[in-house]
Amino acid sequence: MADGKMGGMAWTSMIGMAGMFVTTICIGIFIQPAWNFEEAKAFGEEGSTEAKNIIFELMMILLFTALVIWLARKGLQAAIKYFILFALWVSMLYATVPIFALIGGLSGLEDQEPWRFAFYASPVVSLLSIVALYKYPEWWVVNGVGMVVGSGVIVMLGISFVPVLICVFMIAAAIYDYWAVHRSKHMLELADTMIDLKLPVVLVAPKDASYSFIGQKGDMKTKEGAEGQDQPDGSGFPPSPDSEDSGGKGRDALFMGLGDVIFPGMLVISSLTYMPEVGGEVFNPFGTMYLGQLLVAIGTLLGGLVGYAKLMSFVAKGEAQPGLPLLNGGAIMGYIISGIIFVGPTALWQDISLF
Repeated sequence: MADGKMGGMAWTSMIGMAGMFVTTICIGIFIQPAWNFEEAKAFGEEGSTEAKNIIFELMMILLFTALVIWLARKGLQAAIKYFILFALWVSMLYATVPIFALIGGLSGLEDQEPWRFAFYASPVVSLLSIVALYKYPEWWVVNGVGMVVGSGVIVMLGISFVPVLICVFMIAAAIYDYWAVHRSKHMLELADTMIDLKLPVVLVAPKDASYSFIGQKGDMKTKEGAEGQDQPDGSGFPPSPDSEDSGGKGRDALFMGLGDVIFPGMLVISSLTYMPEVGGEVFNPFGTMYLGQLLVAIGTLLGGLVGYAKLMSFVAKGEAQPGLPLLNGGAIMGYIISGIIFVGPTALWQDISLF
């Protein structure tokens, strides 16, 4: 319940959501070495320190949000859905190509054959996953695709920017998230659209095994001012409204915007990519990691979890709370503390430029 007296199943949902948060980022940590080369970085090696590229990413987020809301108001939900499904398919490739290459290697393929197998298998399996999502968007399908997509996105962005720029990105996104929920409130409308379209830009943690996401309607905007209701946003952890057969006894699921995983996850992957190569080597089937880098990445993840726990305390009380200010703040603090401990304070700053 939203008054802080939530039952055991509600807390189970919160723990399940935390599990998806950690799993998504850990998949990203696992596959990061497979993409840690210059050609895979969105703006190349030099672009990883240029602030103009972060400004570009922020502008793309704003334009995408405005476009989705405009299309939804025009009744063009089909255009939104097909565009996002295509983007999800592309994002899945980042996560599934290394996994299939590993499967090929374990199957006895040699030399470059595992990667050749992966470049054939990954697009097909990813496409089948998107088709399954389109045909049967139940919560477990949405979560499965969402976690794979999330891991691919955090790697794609995390390897492309040094931690200082990622932190700037996260702070700007947190400020925007707060404004979009408490001032303009357009994030509520965006969340309703994504829930109605059953797209994995939200993760779903049911409170009961009988819950079905297929019948869930997005009515967060209409309930935004209701007494005792959370004011959910597309990036926070809002409970869903009561279903018709729940008798008003409680909400059936918690929702978490995928952006709440992606932003802390980017800093985790960036730490893994750009921290000094100190400490012993850590084995990874896709390439070598160093202990110092890994410890800073884990510290950043733990900081994000601290922010998550604080966010859940607000949700348990039924208080409105955008997700990114707490999650991003926790991850940044985790990065700073673990960085000072494991690689030294001077390593936390990277020289950046506007252009």
